[in-house]
Amino acid sequence: MIILASLSCHSQTSTPAKVFEKDSFKTNSGKLTITFVGHGTLMLEAGKTVIHIDPVSREADYTLLPKADLILVTHEHGDHLDMKAIAQLTQAQTKILVSQSCSGKVEKSVVMKNGEEQSFGNLTIKAVPAYNLVNKRDGNPYHPKGNGNGYVITFGGKSIYVAGDTENIPEMADLKNIDIAFLPMNLPYTMTPEMVAAGAKSFMPKILYPYHTGETDVQLLVNLLKDSKIEVRVRKMK
Repeated sequence: MIILASLSCHSQTSTPAKVFEKDSFKTNSGKLTITFVGHGTLMLEAGKTVIHIDPVSREADYTLLPKADLILVTHEHGDHLDMKAIAQLTQAQTKILVSQSCSGKVEKSVVMKNGEEQSFGNLTIKAVPAYNLVNKRDGNPYHPKGNGNGYVITFGGKSIYVAGDTENIPEMADLKNIDIAFLPMNLPYTMTPEMVAAGAKSFMPKILYPYHTGETDVQLLVNLLKDSKIEVRVRKMK
């Protein structure tokens, strides 16, 4: 099933604030709301817990958004790690989880290596691999294995996989019971539509959001998965 239409959006404040698209889901622990901020940046509201993923100032005015209970950073590149945005979102009780490549870069953060798991209230966060196999610069992967994280967030019986900057790596096939997945799709840093389709088919999420898409034609992915059981939802995530 393919869904291209966006759900209705609501401004966080009066104009000229940016208007974000949102989707909401029922869970066993209350409502899960996903705000599609832009590029690789997301905000999740899991019940009363506010989670910011890769907050970046170029995508939002963070003085207008809810403060974070939890911040997740996938890796050290500037379109994912922004100290100004983190500072604007941080309050006394905020927990910040970062990848190995961010070690020492974010004050009071906890480094999660691939495979490690953390609990946060009624959520669990698991760090999973995110890296390049094919796409390289001067013979070196844009994202080396072990440096960055994807995250699997489990809340109220729902599992959300935010892949970070990665290709369709073999570890994707190890993912189980993923309800919602975010897979990146732009060259040369992440994946082609064909790679995203292959990666998604390896673990079969119920819903797939392509994100971090740049100038990639998202319709190519829609066409590749039109006969699959994966529901593709396209939102503004260039």
